[in-house]
Amino acid sequence: MADDFTFSITTTPFDEDYSPSEGSRITTNFANLARGEHRQENLRNALTMIRRRFNDLACWDNPDRDRYTLELEIVSVQIEFTAEGTDQQFPLFEVLDIQIVDQLNGVRHQGIVGNNFSSYVRDFDFSVVLPAAAGDSGKPTVPEDFGDLHGKLFQQFLDSPACQERFPQPPVVCISVSTSKTYRRTENHHPVLGVEYQQDEFSLTDAYFAKMGLQVRYFMPRGSVAPLAFYFRGDLLNDYSNLQLIGTISTMETFQKIYRPEVYNANSAAAAIYQPSLGEQDYSRTQIAYDRVERSQLAVKQAKYTEEHFITPHKDLLDRWTAKYPALVN
Repeated sequence: MADDFTFSITTTPFDEDYSPSEGSRITTNFANLARGEHRQENLRNALTMIRRRFNDLACWDNPDRDRYTLELEIVSVQIEFTAEGTDQQFPLFEVLDIQIVDQLNGVRHQGIVGNNFSSYVRDFDFSVVLPAAAGDSGKPTVPEDFGDLHGKLFQQFLDSPACQERFPQPPVVCISVSTSKTYRRTENHHPVLGVEYQQDEFSLTDAYFAKMGLQVRYFMPRGSVAPLAFYFRGDLLNDYSNLQLIGTISTMETFQKIYRPEVYNANSAAAAIYQPSLGEQDYSRTQIAYDRVERSQLAVKQAKYTEEHFITPHKDLLDRWTAKYPALVN
């Protein structure tokens, strides 16, 4: 059964000329920046923020802070399978991939794929499965098998020829820390990732990513005001170069400043004991238009689309495959 699903990859440049295709179910994060009257200005400003932050962190032999440029691609992953005698395809994940260009010597460095991770099945789990489990009571209830299908599909993709031939290293997914948890600063300090924070227990998102075979650590890089959550396979601190880690930090910190300015563009840095909050008022807004309400609405629409076109019509196949898939490797 593990061979019943295969994967294909398509890529789209993410630059100031990027425009979502009307026929694609593009991740809401990218599309949100690329719509409206100021779409090109939004994209240009976001890319400028990423480039400046990268050169700020990659400061050695870089006196003018302009040595490196980044080229970003949206990587779209489709799952392909046969059901009822016909070939089927469904969009599964989308992430950003990074190429780092050293303008001093012309060398190109492969960055880390996984930035801005977006998943249609994850939208289904959080926007359809969880509310249904809560029922009329509204009491948060997490089913025991919550995230099993998504986690196994993700691991199947990582182990697939399509992924391993395209990407030399496993992805790192970097997102915001949870507003429901408290984080405590440790004495551990990495020269690029910065100071490490820890928490007493997993958040729901942490547990969800664990089912994808990813462990988590939290770091606040130099110049940042809040820790970021890094989800990874292997050894985060030793499997990737400094430039690769800086590529992920600069990209995802920029997006978080746009999406969650209350946390990542706050006017004061996280304390030794820190609980992030979207209710904070002491923060600065970026000059980039982003509709957070629309993002939530589109997540629900994507969840319902996934339910209608993937989960419901292929439920028996997905249930059989999930039950027979090898135990998750954490």
